[in-house]
Amino acid sequence: MSSLPIIDFSQVRTNEPGENALATVAADVRRATAESGFFYLANHGIPDSIIQAVRLAQRAFFAATIDVKNAIAINQDNRGYLAIGQARMQGAVAHDQKEVFFWGAELDENHPDRRDGIPLCGANQWPDSIPDFRQSVLDYAAQINTIGHALLRVIALSLDAEADFFKPFYQDTLLRGQLIRYPQTTGDKDQFGVAPHTDFGCITLLLQETEGLEVLVNNHWIAAPPIEGTLVINIGDLLERWSNNRLPSTRHRVRNETGEARYSIAMFHDPSARAVINPQDLDPTITDTVYPPVGAADYIVGRNKGAFAHYGEVAGKS
Repeated sequence: MSSLPIIDFSQVRTNEPGENALATVAADVRRATAESGFFYLANHGIPDSIIQAVRLAQRAFFAATIDVKNAIAINQDNRGYLAIGQARMQGAVAHDQKEVFFWGAELDENHPDRRDGIPLCGANQWPDSIPDFRQSVLDYAAQINTIGHALLRVIALSLDAEADFFKPFYQDTLLRGQLIRYPQTTGDKDQFGVAPHTDFGCITLLLQETEGLEVLVNNHWIAAPPIEGTLVINIGDLLERWSNNRLPSTRHRVRNETGEARYSIAMFHDPSARAVINPQDLDPTITDTVYPPVGAADYIVGRNKGAFAHYGEVAGKS
C-alpha cells in the first residue's frame, strides 16, 4: 500500500441512508481498516463556511500573545493551552514540536459527569479576547459529532453488528478536540511534530491543511497528505480493544518539513465517560478475549498517564 484509501460518505450523511448505502460504505470501511486502520473520508458534508471559520479561529489563537495563551494554561481537566516543549511521548528522545489548544464537550455545571469530577469532563477554558473563537470551535465540533455518530453505524455493520450497536454507549459522547500548530522542524531524525504513537480512544477525525502526517503500514511509513474536501479517520486503541483486535489501531507520526507552520484539528469521538467497554458485548461468541471490561474515561486517562511524559506534571496543575 502506497496511499490511504478514500471512502465516499455522501450517501451516509443523509437523514435516512438506505440499507444498501450503509452496507456499501461498511464494506469499504472493513477493507480500509483491515489494511491500515486509516482512511480518508470524502463528501463528509461539513459546510466550507464552518471549516474556514474554525481555521481562522485557530490561526488567531496561535498568533495571540503568550500572555493570552498562558492565561488558559492546560489544567487538571486537560483543557486549555499546552506550549511547545511540554509534551513528550513516553520513550521519545525529544519533546514534540507542537503547541495545542485542548477543549471538550460543553457540559452544564450540573451535569452529573462534571459535578462528580469524572475525568475528561471538566469545564472548558476559552480565550475571551479572540472574537467568535468559542462559537467557531463549537460549531465545527457539532459537525464532527454528527459525522462520528454516522461513522459508528457503518463501523458496527463492518463488524457484523447491528447499525445502532454503539448508540447506548454514546449517550453523552466524550467528544474532545485539539487545535494544533507544528512549527518547522530542524530535520533531526529524533525530532517530530508528534512522535510515533497510537490514539487511545475509539475514532479520530482529523482536518489537515499541509503534509507531514505519516502512517506505519506493513512496517513502512507512508505519507498521508491532505486531500481537499476530506477528513482523515483512524481507529484508536479503545476500539481495537472493543473489537477484540479486529480493527487495528495504527502507529502514526508527524514530521513537519514543509518550511512553514503546519496546522491541524484533531477530534476524538469516544463513548460516554462512564460507559463500560467489553468485547463480549460486541461479539457474544468471544471466549478468548484478553481484554477485561474497562470504563471509557478511566481507560483513556490511564493511557494518557502512561504514554505522555508531561501528563502528570502539566495536567495536575489547576
